[in-house]
Amino acid sequence: MRSDHHEPLNLGQDRMISINELVDIVANIAGKRIYKRYDTTKPQGVRGRNSDNTRLREVLKWEPAISLEDGLARTYHWIEGQLKNVGAIPAAVGA
Repeated sequence: MRSDHHEPLNLGQDRMISINELVDIVANIAGKRIYKRYDTTKPQGVRGRNSDNTRLREVLKWEPAISLEDGLARTYHWIEGQLKNVGAIPAAVGA
């Protein structure tokens, strides 16, 4: 945001991660135990996602320094705090 570059750039972890792994990471951060069910009659879709940060490094000479897990945890807890502040969830939840 503080650069003179005005075109979109990919920004994220370049580590390949499956949707299953992403779900597990978020459930762990939220302190939730989940059970997954798979409908094998449906198309599988993509196996995973990652960010190609090549242009990011070329243009800004920068790349993310925190892990996906840490970034998601920070974001999750910030959103949780905002919801508690407006009374959307009880303050005791997740305490």
